[in-house]
Amino acid sequence: MTEKGCIKCGHTEAETKEIATTGTGFSKMFDIQHNKFLVVYCTNCGYSELYNKNASNASNVIDFFFG
Repeated sequence: MTEKGCIKCGHTEAETKEIATTGTGFSKMFDIQHNKFLVVYCTNCGYSELYNKNASNASNVIDFFFG
């Protein structure tokens, strides 16, 4: 049997946010934020996972987050 939900608390609701970060070298020096990530987090305990925004879409990531 496959259980679904947050791996930390078992809660079944999640939300997403987008963040951008700098890399290394010149992008860090000039504060150029070209690395984009999708953060999926549990609305109960706040457990979060980062996903490369260029590699996936939101619905697939949330499905993956909950197993």
